[in-house]
Amino acid sequence: MKIGELLNSKDFKHRTVVTVEPNETILAAIQRLSEHDRGSLPVCNDKGELVGIVSERDIVRKAFTQPDASMQKLRVKDVMSTPIIIGSPDDDLSYAIMVMKERRIRHLPIVDNLNVIGMISMRDLLGVQLEECQTEIRLLSDPVYGKHRLI
Repeated sequence: MKIGELLNSKDFKHRTVVTVEPNETILAAIQRLSEHDRGSLPVCNDKGELVGIVSERDIVRKAFTQPDASMQKLRVKDVMSTPIIIGSPDDDLSYAIMVMKERRIRHLPIVDNLNVIGMISMRDLLGVQLEECQTEIRLLSDPVYGKHRLI
């Protein structure tokens, strides 16, 4: 399955892309993360181009370890991660899993023409794999399909 197909599936079709700008405060990013139940946000400039990604982990590790850092003054650009690992709608899900595992990231922005068109998480990918395995088990245990498969 391609990432684009996943983004167009019923579970993703109505999921809006929520972004944050580099000059917004960390408090604004935290509020958006919480409000939309997200673990990370793509950071986009005023043209809508991806310039970074900020996760809960970035905020905890970077914002809270800076001495005398005021959460009201600290900006997203001060804690966001760069360079950004991205996916394309044409990438296979297996490629996305491999990249996320190798780079030890849990969220992957999907970019088309420099714009973020979606975000997928490792949890999303595991859910798809689980569903595929359950379907395969049901098919293999079906007497009709199973018999034809053995021929």
